[in-house]
Amino acid sequence: MELERQVQERIVQLQQALDFEVRLKRITEQIRNSLDESQILQVVVQELTLVLGTICCHTASYNLEFATSTVRYQYTISEYETIASSLSSVGQVVFMNAFPEVYRQLLQGEHFQFCEIDVSTVPKPLAILACPIIDNQAILGDLWLFKQKTDAFNELEIGLVQQVANQCAFAIRQARFYQASQQQIEELERLNHLKDDFVSTVSHELRTPMTNMRMAIEMLEGILKQSQTLEAKHSSATRYLRILRDECQREMSLINDLLDLTRLDINTEPLMLTTNNLSAWILQILEPFEERFRTQQQQLHIDIPTEIPALTTDFFQLEGILVELFNNAYKYTPANETIAVLLRATPSALRLSVSNSGVEISTDELSHLFDKFYRIPSHNSWKHKGTGLGLALLRKRVEKLQSTIIVSSEQKWITFTLQIPWSIEQD
Repeated sequence: MELERQVQERIVQLQQALDFEVRLKRITEQIRNSLDESQILQVVVQELTLVLGTICCHTASYNLEFATSTVRYQYTISEYETIASSLSSVGQVVFMNAFPEVYRQLLQGEHFQFCEIDVSTVPKPLAILACPIIDNQAILGDLWLFKQKTDAFNELEIGLVQQVANQCAFAIRQARFYQASQQQIEELERLNHLKDDFVSTVSHELRTPMTNMRMAIEMLEGILKQSQTLEAKHSSATRYLRILRDECQREMSLINDLLDLTRLDINTEPLMLTTNNLSAWILQILEPFEERFRTQQQQLHIDIPTEIPALTTDFFQLEGILVELFNNAYKYTPANETIAVLLRATPSALRLSVSNSGVEISTDELSHLFDKFYRIPSHNSWKHKGTGLGLALLRKRVEKLQSTIIVSSEQKWITFTLQIPWSIEQD
């Protein structure tokens, strides 16, 4: 009879162990799939109460700086609400130094259980289990479970609570890390909006005085021409006026680029779609650059098939992209080197590449080419001035057209490849 009883007890233990393993897996999946600390704690106290058949379970969070424990969540079986009401309440703050023996053990990562038999405190004697929620960084809080004093919590029950507490600690740390990351992202976005607002405001404010300066320079040039002061080609007045005009134009270009960047960042303006013969249109955009290329003894090679079907897109944005690519080639191609413009069509995309020879850029420099104000001065042999925003603005235009651009450097050739998705049925 004794052997049979032991066998039955062992079978019950094994069945309970298997059941706890299934329940632990379910609880773990629920809390690890959540990045909400509140939801994690609520799931834990509810599941432990139901799985272990306790009267109630509550969890508390620790503030180690102030040595306090605050009850965050509690789950109670409805028929025991009267008993549970005498135990604790959500939001209750406990000062650890008021219960030094209790919190000494918990802060050391130790669980313990005891029996509460003081009827002045609780209506019925209770078995109580306290378990810390702790990870390898710090103790985060604790779990308290209460059941009627029929017997103590057994080893399997304590083991389940400890494993749930460990998983809870991991999930809480993950949720807090996520929350901190989200707050940082929100703060960065707020600062970025402030920066964009500042840049936009300053750019607008600068535009008016710069426009007035440009008008004043034009009026001054007219007055000096009337007085024949500008007749001497190399006179000081001619040189100073040219500097004023060039620098004023440079500042206006910078202001306009900043405003364009701000508008593209906000992305509230719709695409203005039109349809054009792409081959003829590119040649038209390229035409003003041909003389500039000849002036610097740069060789131009054009490979644009005439049978390319018509394209429907925002040609204002596309023009900005092409002008910057041609300007870039003009600025950085040495004399007697080649600028090549190649257009190809596939069933899914149009591929336009603008290449220039005589220059090679390191991989590290290539990764920064589209950054605002980034320049590679060692390659600017012509000493052309710019705003430093051209390629950054180009990338924003490419994104607005839902296209891609790739830059590569090999065998002293730099190639920008613009890929515009389309359907061959556009024609």
